[in-house]
Amino acid sequence: MTEAQGLRLRWPAPAADWTEAIPIGNGRLGAMVFGGARQARWQINDATVWSGTPSGPATELAKLVAGGAGPARLAEVRSAINRRDYRTAEALLMSFEGPYSQEFLPFAELDMLIGASDGSSAESYAGRELDLADAVVDERFTVGTATLRRRSWASHPAGALCVQLTSDAPVDVDLSLSTPLRLIHREGGPGGLNLQVAIPADGAPLHEEEADAFRYSDSDVDGFDPFAAAALSVESDGVAHYADGRLQTSGARRILVTFASSTNAAHWWQGETTGLGRGFRADRLAEATQRSASAAGLGAQRLLAEHLADIRPLLGSTRVQIGRRRGLVDVAGNFFGTDDALKATLLVQYGRYLLAAASRPGGPPANLQGIWNDQLRPAWSSNYTININAQMNYWGAETSGLGECHMPLFDLLDRLAANGTAVARELYGARGWVAHHNSDLWGWSLPVGNGQGSPSWAIWMLGGTWLSDHLWQHYEFSLDRRFLRERAWPVLSGAALFALDWLIDDGDGGWLRTSPSTSPENLFVGPGNHPESLDESSFGDIALIRKLFNNIVSAAAVLGEESDFVDQIRQALGRLRPPAVTSGGWLQEWSQDYTEVHPQHRHMSQMLALYPLGLIDPETTPELAAASAELLDRRGPGAMGWSWAWKIALRARLGQGDAALSLLQEASESFTRDHHRFAAVDGSEWGGLLPNLFSTHAPFQIDGNYGFVGAVIEMLLQSAPGTVRLLPALPVAWTEGRVSGVRARGGLKIDLEWDKGELVRAALSRGAGEGNEPVRVVYSGREMLVSVPTGAVVELFPENFRTGRLAVQSGAS
Repeated sequence: MTEAQGLRLRWPAPAADWTEAIPIGNGRLGAMVFGGARQARWQINDATVWSGTPSGPATELAKLVAGGAGPARLAEVRSAINRRDYRTAEALLMSFEGPYSQEFLPFAELDMLIGASDGSSAESYAGRELDLADAVVDERFTVGTATLRRRSWASHPAGALCVQLTSDAPVDVDLSLSTPLRLIHREGGPGGLNLQVAIPADGAPLHEEEADAFRYSDSDVDGFDPFAAAALSVESDGVAHYADGRLQTSGARRILVTFASSTNAAHWWQGETTGLGRGFRADRLAEATQRSASAAGLGAQRLLAEHLADIRPLLGSTRVQIGRRRGLVDVAGNFFGTDDALKATLLVQYGRYLLAAASRPGGPPANLQGIWNDQLRPAWSSNYTININAQMNYWGAETSGLGECHMPLFDLLDRLAANGTAVARELYGARGWVAHHNSDLWGWSLPVGNGQGSPSWAIWMLGGTWLSDHLWQHYEFSLDRRFLRERAWPVLSGAALFALDWLIDDGDGGWLRTSPSTSPENLFVGPGNHPESLDESSFGDIALIRKLFNNIVSAAAVLGEESDFVDQIRQALGRLRPPAVTSGGWLQEWSQDYTEVHPQHRHMSQMLALYPLGLIDPETTPELAAASAELLDRRGPGAMGWSWAWKIALRARLGQGDAALSLLQEASESFTRDHHRFAAVDGSEWGGLLPNLFSTHAPFQIDGNYGFVGAVIEMLLQSAPGTVRLLPALPVAWTEGRVSGVRARGGLKIDLEWDKGELVRAALSRGAGEGNEPVRVVYSGREMLVSVPTGAVVELFPENFRTGRLAVQSGAS
């Protein structure tokens, strides 16, 4: 048994609330397992059940253009900003705002009632356990005189949710399946149940108070039918019959329940453009029914074995153990104590589990709530918020050995690039593609705000630029040239073309600037002490464009791409204004040394240059690193999950391990207030962890969980091209620990062990077919240049850094 396989979370009672339920998922289907003895519940989501239709983005773009948005009006906006006439600029920009991105919606509910065949009313419940390596929820309980075990998992190979119930005595099991959406038809028989479900053609976010919550369509929308089918199959040794919408099985000692779905949106996501209308509902129903029946036909033993064969290598590819080895952890009794090493270990392993559950190749990427949502109008539509939140979901993907889970984000980027090409052309007269602040399953790339949204969050043209950096990250870690050429280069090039056209000469020294520019989602004090968001060349803008252009130049060198386009990128790089430091000594956020309206704001958009972009580094840019530290001190501690995760990663990049740990301690406190209540729009508000360890803003956002993965690993290992730093921000309190399989740039895998706060051993290896450039390894102020041959393992010990010589050069990989 590996260390990861021994790590299990336990809750002693069934979930009384959604935030106490345990999440499972296979990338496409997700469920929240409530558990229980006589009564049990699974709240189910399908990653492709979103309001809206594929044609929505193009339809809304046409409306904006018809309303006057376009290059001519953009010129008026820029002129007003030049005059610092912000009221006029804002009024003009309102015509660029589309309505809103669409909503990720809850899909189905599965309820199970269990009765003792002898009529006894006695029951007891031993608790729920989640194995973080096997991705299985295990329950043990009694009903009457029967002792039962129930296991729930989401099988990626079978494409189904699976529930296995075994009992040492006959029991009666009653199953029902329902949907919170519009039910078209329900039917069932001895072998199972199925639902036909209409999905809204439009769904307004909760914060759009005057908009209709949902609009269902009575016909196809441009050839698309917002439709989904759900099917439940049951295999047991009991006697089953269907009545009144419920499947009742009597006298059963074993029962296997499998759930599958089919949606037109899933077929569209896979690239199909026909066969998605109302005339194909029977096909969707047949597909869902066949998938669930096929899974049930495999039997519980084979289903579970195939699931484990799929998930164990993925979840076991990287392990992080801070402090002593753990096995079973009682969440309520042990997690929220004073053992910070335990918290850090679990936050990494749990976050990795959640990403593997929500983001697998072929399906959509993890959204604002991963793949789990029970609200018909979830906070911020549970969408893709791309001014940090969607990016943070994947900050730990590469370093924690989940590079394949990164792939769905690139599929979304393909859709953004396609829709964003028309947006760039029609709204801004630019080449390439653009995306703004929000997106959804359909690749929404327009601004949002409905003509009344504050520019501080609605007007920002660099969302796609930031997302595109993830393509380069994947190449840096994998060194997959085919991926770079075929997947990354076209999207990166399109983002760079837009950036070239978005930049304008400032007429002052030949610098290039962006206008309009915001620093999401902060405000500065403008003329007359009025809070302002519109500026030119915020530092976040310039940092993102600089990193994109650096990526283009680096990618061109790898691929042998030489062209006028690449030359233009090189020339533009030299005309980007360098970072500035305010008179107070902290990193400047806007084009001038403005005063922030909210000095402790949760967003720190200028700090993305430090992490994740790596443009600022204590070693190569010490003055800017010091200014970054000053800004972090000014921002202060805490906030909410995702902001904590960012601050932890930033402190780690600065080598401030104890400061990072202090933030981690805050972030891992139990959140006991109303998690449905929105956090303050401006400033900061403290979040925490919910009973099931979901991170909350409040309300629940999963980006904090995912951000903790990347942040904690940054405390233990950092990499830049050609450089690896061992234990760069190790807190004093973390005296011992080990990690295995953590990834570093250059196709490297790293194992680390430390004791008494000092390195014991590090092992570097490189996969077959990858690069062989020497690696600069840094530890505790000393460094070595190490050759890591493909297929070999290079071991490093403290004496190697003291002497500068290798004791062991290579071994079996």
